[in-house]
Amino acid sequence: MHCSDCCRALQSTPELALESALQAGIDDYLGYLEATRRASRHTLAAYRRDLALLSTCLAQAGIDTAQGIDAAAIRQSVAALHRRGLGSRSLQRFLSACRGLFNHLVSNGTLRVNPALGVAAPKGPRTLPATLDVDQPARLLDAEPQSSESLRDGAIMELFYSSGLRLSELCRLDLPELDLDGALVTVTGKGNRTRTIPLGAQAAQALRRWLQARGLCARAAHHAAVFISRRGTRISVRAVQKRLEQQGRARGLSQRLHPHMLRHSFASHLLESSGDLRAVQEMLGHANLSTTQIYTHLDFQHLAKVYDAAHPRATRRRGGADD
Repeated sequence: MHCSDCCRALQSTPELALESALQAGIDDYLGYLEATRRASRHTLAAYRRDLALLSTCLAQAGIDTAQGIDAAAIRQSVAALHRRGLGSRSLQRFLSACRGLFNHLVSNGTLRVNPALGVAAPKGPRTLPATLDVDQPARLLDAEPQSSESLRDGAIMELFYSSGLRLSELCRLDLPELDLDGALVTVTGKGNRTRTIPLGAQAAQALRRWLQARGLCARAAHHAAVFISRRGTRISVRAVQKRLEQQGRARGLSQRLHPHMLRHSFASHLLESSGDLRAVQEMLGHANLSTTQIYTHLDFQHLAKVYDAAHPRATRRRGGADD
């Protein structure tokens, strides 16, 4: 069940949530995220939805002030959302929003302790991110562009696969953040953290070709965005998603191509070649190494395939002989 469906299901008595005195604290926290932390509008929208769910759950439990919230109330909220179909990842994000809100309320003196710190989401099945095989990116990236739009799409795909950018980072990228001569790109990621990442030679070449075509668009003259739409405005997240889907279909990919698949492929292929988990962490912009470690599982899957295909005992085991 989608988060919004759960929200509608819970709001059978909407007047409780709407009258909640906790809303002032939520509004203040969201304002802080936008103004001080420079959170993206997608992060803000997700946190707003999650905190609306929190407010509704608490209101239905008869709690309408921050001071009335304890760990038991948070656990009950998580349990209620879980019963209504929210998965593990959605509940983890919900708890992340709750912890952020309560940390904010502790820092401004509204609360003494964060009631969500000891609460964990139910563990779901571990799903590994989808990646391309090592030979598949060439099918996507070596095609000759036929238009300025396909030049842009090619540069976008090269940048995702060359440097592992997040979708939001790519869409926010401005011209001064590209250093094509130095083969570097500087991005601002989650938590307003800035990192500088190497650019591959083919990505730099694709970007040069796109920027030359971009310069012919009169509407782009006063826009700092690297990637623009046909109207000359900064390209949107949804537009990038749709264009990549179209490019994947046009190149005959069996799976749906999306930005995170290219980011995951960058990480998996780089780790497979280098074995340097710390370097991959830095380039992906992960605050914690544990987030990056999922790619070691992907690498293990590859090693297991190699073993099964090449090791003599694995071969004998498949053949049924065992001596």
